[in-house]
Amino acid sequence: MIYLYLDRNTIKFLYLKKTILNQQETLYQQKTYGSDLIDKGKVTNIDLLASAVKEVVSSSNKSVNENQVCLVLPQEFFSFFRTTVPSDIAASALNSFISDKARSILPVDNTDLASDFFVQESEQEKIVTYFGINQETLLSLKQAMTLIDFKINSIIPDKKILIKYLETDKIADVLKAKIDEIATDKKKINRVIISGEKSDNIRQDTFTKSVGVWTNPLKRIVPTFYEEYLKMLIPKDGKAFPILSYDVCFGAFILSEENKSFSLLKNGISLNKNKVSLPKIKMPKKETMLFISSFAVSFLLFILISKFKINLKLPDFMAKKNIVTITPTVVPSTPTPTPNFKKEEVKIKILNGSGVKGKATEIKEILKNKGYTEIITGNADNFDFKITEIQVKKDKKQLGEMIKNDLKDYVSAPKISILDDKEASDLVLIFAADFK
Repeated sequence: MIYLYLDRNTIKFLYLKKTILNQQETLYQQKTYGSDLIDKGKVTNIDLLASAVKEVVSSSNKSVNENQVCLVLPQEFFSFFRTTVPSDIAASALNSFISDKARSILPVDNTDLASDFFVQESEQEKIVTYFGINQETLLSLKQAMTLIDFKINSIIPDKKILIKYLETDKIADVLKAKIDEIATDKKKINRVIISGEKSDNIRQDTFTKSVGVWTNPLKRIVPTFYEEYLKMLIPKDGKAFPILSYDVCFGAFILSEENKSFSLLKNGISLNKNKVSLPKIKMPKKETMLFISSFAVSFLLFILISKFKINLKLPDFMAKKNIVTITPTVVPSTPTPTPNFKKEEVKIKILNGSGVKGKATEIKEILKNKGYTEIITGNADNFDFKITEIQVKKDKKQLGEMIKNDLKDYVSAPKISILDDKEASDLVLIFAADFK
C-alpha cells in the first residue's frame, strides 16, 4: 500500500510492501515545492498535483509495483463533528441518526459529501466521530491520481489542530493559551503529544511545566504502545525508520490496520444485495442416454420418410362433424388489493448512485408531493450505477410497485429487488444515470 500525505506544498510518500513473513519493506520520500498544491481544502491544479506526486515517487530510485493509495489529507478538507449516542442503540438505527445529525448541524448539504464515521464505546455511551469530504473535491483528487495510474483505496484525515502563530512567538506560550481557551469551554486536555522533526530538541520536563498539561514525545509513545507495528517495518538500507518525519503516514498505516472498515469513499451505509443462483440439476446418465437415442431414431425416421416420399393417408376424423361454436366466458377482473400501510408511514431512503449533485433532494420533493413523508437521503457506495434500483422489504412488495408508478415519468424500467429485513428503511431507492 502507498501512504501519501498532502500538505499545502509538501508531499510525504511511504510505500509498504508486505513480505512472506508478514513484515513490511519500507520506501519513503518527501519533497516541498515552491507552489501550493492544495489550498483551503481544495486541489489548486490537478495536473500540477499529479506531476508532483509522480516526481516524489520516482525520486525514491526504486520501482513501486503498487497503485493502491491511502490518501492522508489535512483537516481543512473535511466536514467534521463528534457526538454521543446511547450504548444500546441498534446498528441499523445508528446510520439514520448520524445522517440526520449531519444534516442538522453541518453548514453544507450532507448529500454532497462522501462520508463515514467510527465509534468508540464505553459502558454508558458511544462516541461517534464523523468525517465528510466534498464530492467535487474527491473527484479532483481521483482525477489527479488517475493521471499517474494510481487508484485511491481510502482517505484518512490527519486530525490535527491548526494553531497559527508568529515565528517570534514561543510555541509553549501559544499552546498554553490555546489549552486555557479550551478549558473555559468545560473541556479537559489529558496530554499533548509532541511530534515532528524538531521535537527531539524539546525537553519534556520544562515543556510540560510551561504548557501546563502533561506532554509525551511521540518517539517514546510508539515503541511503548505500537511496538508490534514498528517491528513490522524493515529498515531502508539498514537505517531506522524516521518516525518523526513520517509520523502522519505511519499513523495512517496503524489506523487502516485497526479500522479496516473506515473509508470516506463510502457513505457509512452498507447495502446488502442478495445474490440468487439457480440450482444445478444433474440428470442421471441412463435417462440421458435414452433421450439421446430416441431423438436420433426419430430424426432418422423423418429423413427416410422424406427421401422415399411415402404417402401416408390419415383418416379424416373431422369429416361430417358438427362444428360447435364456443362462446368465451368473460372472467371478471381481479381488484387491486388495498395496501396494509399508509404512504405517510413508510420509511424511504434515497441514495445518490449517479453522482448528480442535488438530485436526491429533487427526488425527495417529488415523492413528498406524492404523499410520502418519512424520507432521508444519502450517497450510494459509488456513483457508477447505470440502472435505477428499488429495494423493498418482503412484507411491503406493493410499495415497490407504487414507487415505480409514482416515478414512471422519470424512470421507465427500474430494477426491483428484496431489501434486507435488518434495514431501518422500508424501501431504498438508488437513482442512477437513467433517472431523468
